[in-house]
Amino acid sequence: MTALRTIFAAVLLLVGLQAGARAETVNVVTVSGGINPAVGDYLRKAIALSEGDGAHALVIELDTPGGLLSSTKDIVSDILNAEIPVIVFVSPRGAWAGSAGTFITMAGHVAAMAPGTSIGAAHPVPALPTGEPPKVPGQPDEEGDDESEAPRVRDVQGEKIENFTAAFIESIAETRDRNVEWAIDAVRNSVAITQKEAIELNVVDLGAEDLDHLLELIDGREVEVARDTVTLRTANATIVRIQMGVVNRFFDVIADPTIATLLILAGMLGLYVEFTQPGMIFPGVAGVVSLILAGLSLQIIPFNWIGLLLIATGIALMAAEIFVASFGLLFAGGVACLAVGGYVLFDVPDASDLSVPFWRVIVPAVVGFSLVGAMIVIGVSRSFVRPQFAGSEGMIGDLAVADSDIDPEGRVFLHGEYWNAVSDETISAGESVEILSVDSLQVRVARPSDATKGNS
Repeated sequence: MTALRTIFAAVLLLVGLQAGARAETVNVVTVSGGINPAVGDYLRKAIALSEGDGAHALVIELDTPGGLLSSTKDIVSDILNAEIPVIVFVSPRGAWAGSAGTFITMAGHVAAMAPGTSIGAAHPVPALPTGEPPKVPGQPDEEGDDESEAPRVRDVQGEKIENFTAAFIESIAETRDRNVEWAIDAVRNSVAITQKEAIELNVVDLGAEDLDHLLELIDGREVEVARDTVTLRTANATIVRIQMGVVNRFFDVIADPTIATLLILAGMLGLYVEFTQPGMIFPGVAGVVSLILAGLSLQIIPFNWIGLLLIATGIALMAAEIFVASFGLLFAGGVACLAVGGYVLFDVPDASDLSVPFWRVIVPAVVGFSLVGAMIVIGVSRSFVRPQFAGSEGMIGDLAVADSDIDPEGRVFLHGEYWNAVSDETISAGESVEILSVDSLQVRVARPSDATKGNS
């Protein structure tokens, strides 16, 4: 009897353990790329869904070079206020939690990194970087020269952003009991470290080979969630991946500054071709669609109005080259405006990590745009100086045959048609005449000159 009770209790315990294992679910989301509002919305919905469906925890697999400060703040706020444990895992191997990724990683209830990953370099880039830090008025330079007479202007805006960002990451590190000094150093001095260093310096909690290994390592760990202590039970958890929705995926793609810049240039080029070569239809439609998509992109990511105005000015100068004989000066100025405009378009503090590579993207795009524009300008300019060969103006200088005597009026045969003619001299039927002018349905003619005879 005792043996039966023991077996029965063991069976109940085994069933209970299996039921408990089946009940534990860990949701997983993957963030690979820049941090923008679309990613922020994706993570916000993932946290809300995980809280609503009773998931035990949410894992964020992170690989990002950085992104918008505003979106980073929203994501960090969502993680800090989540009602379930949020585990941030910098993976796969070779991934990095750069800039904005540093804030997100340190905000997790558990922060982990895969081998070969890195974290840091969280300094915000000022709007118009000079390449040198601002000097305190009166401070001598390295050569010992006294700069008190000509103090350098302080970058007040850059200092405000840096101080705010440093305080922001300091509060995150204090909340999660992580290395505050290193966090501030990552913002102020752009320091970056490897996985091994991050674990030694208490920047992250642990390292893991992959997701399964991570869930095994954190099993039994206690974390503070919404004032409660939660013991993680992840060793036998069921993994459910939450995919980014189609809408968020679309906005995530167009929120890339490189894509936005190319859309703007493509839209401008399409309209430029349509305006200079009316009736082609496709370039105009493609240009309008590209500009609409670019407008959506600029609603997501902050941009510099000066850059947008410079791009528009560049297009206007290139178009003006068609009508003004500047020997290419206007066209060259337009190309310069396009290049500078594309470079500073996203050069704003809130988009410090969303820059467009100048030599790899902007220069090839502007060169391609300029080549197409140059071909159009040359073609249209030649058409302006080419003699008219269609319409009434194209008839001037042509030779016709008098169908009747012209004294002073008569009729001529030209291009398979009969025209009423008038002349200041008497011309006999059958003689060749030259068209001098066209007035409605009447032409003025004269006997051909020697030059006209030689060209006939």
